[in-house]
Amino acid sequence: MERWLEFMQNHPFLFGILGVLIVLFFILENRRSGHKISPQSLGVLIQRENALLVDLRDAKDFKAGHISGSRNIPFSQLKNHVEELRESDRPIVMICNMGQVAGSAVQMIANAKCYRLDGGISNWKAQGLPLVKAR
Repeated sequence: MERWLEFMQNHPFLFGILGVLIVLFFILENRRSGHKISPQSLGVLIQRENALLVDLRDAKDFKAGHISGSRNIPFSQLKNHVEELRESDRPIVMICNMGQVAGSAVQMIANAKCYRLDGGISNWKAQGLPLVKAR
């Protein structure tokens, strides 16, 4: 630890460059994975703009519990639905387990009104919000 502090004191310019690169990495990574929407804001988006919810998990996970009104399109089959989703005039919210897969889906769709659920279903459950189970 002492050597690290000594390095920072002796090379402030290099340390500053490192800090800038770290910040830029997180900014670019956040942009690349699409716009995030919180679970609380999702309800507002659904009510105001009739958002389309696309659950990217496999059918088994979808049946175990999903957000009411969501449509199941597994990520492996998303390529077959890209044009259909791009042409939608409704906002689209991509949903997965943790949010990473949804970020990739947002990139594929490349629609300005396409979002990913921040934290995915895991965050939705952690907030205590309800899930619907398929029959």
